[in-house]
Amino acid sequence: MTMARVCGGDRGRASGHIVSMNIPILILAAGQSTRMRGVDKLMRQINRVPLLRRVAAMACAATTDAVLVALPAAPHPRWAMLDDLDVTCVTVKDAAEGINASLRTGVSALSGECDAVLVLLADLPDLTASDIKKVLQAVELKPDARIWRGTTNDGKPGHPVVFHRSLFAELRALKGDSGAQSVVQDHLAQVELVPLPRQNARFDLDTPQDWDQWQKTQEI
Repeated sequence: MTMARVCGGDRGRASGHIVSMNIPILILAAGQSTRMRGVDKLMRQINRVPLLRRVAAMACAATTDAVLVALPAAPHPRWAMLDDLDVTCVTVKDAAEGINASLRTGVSALSGECDAVLVLLADLPDLTASDIKKVLQAVELKPDARIWRGTTNDGKPGHPVVFHRSLFAELRALKGDSGAQSVVQDHLAQVELVPLPRQNARFDLDTPQDWDQWQKTQEI
C-alpha cells in the first residue's frame, strides 16, 4: 500500500456496478479524533472489526474501481488495519491541518483519467455498500450534474459525495478544516441529491457519548 497516482481498479467488473465511468473512492481517514478523549475512533471495533477496516471493506464491495484511503503518516496503527485489503493508502503529511489536507492529498493522487471521485468519511457506522452504489449510480442517471450527494431520508445533505473531475482543481486548492462545503456552495445549481435510508448519510461517531448511544441501539 503506497502513495500513487491512481484511477480505476484491477479487481474486475462485476454485475450491477457502473461500467462506463471511472470513479475511484477516496476515504478520508487522517483525522486526529480530537473529541474522543485520547481514543482513536477509527480503531474502535464494531462486531470485532475496527471501524476503519469496516468502511474500507465496504467501499471495496461497492465498486470495482480503485479505493484510496487518506491516512496520517506511518508509522500509525491505522495502516495495519488495511494490510490485506485491495486499497491504496495515501500519506497526508499535513494531516493536523484538518480535513482539507486529506482532500487535497487524495485528489492529487488521482490520475487525469478519472471521471469523478466519490469522497467517503470513515466514521459513518450505518452507511452501507448499497448506499454507496446508489450514489454512484446517480452519476449515470443524472449526468448533467457535477456533484452527487447522499442525503438522509428526510432530505438533509450528507455523505458520500461524488465530485466531477472538472472540480478537482477546486478540491486541490482547499485549505483548513471546513471540508468541501465551499465547492458545493459554488455549484449548488449542479448538485444532485440522492436520498439514502434513515440517517445513514449523516450519523457519525465523534465522541465517546456518540459511541455509547449508538452501541445501545445495536443491542435492541
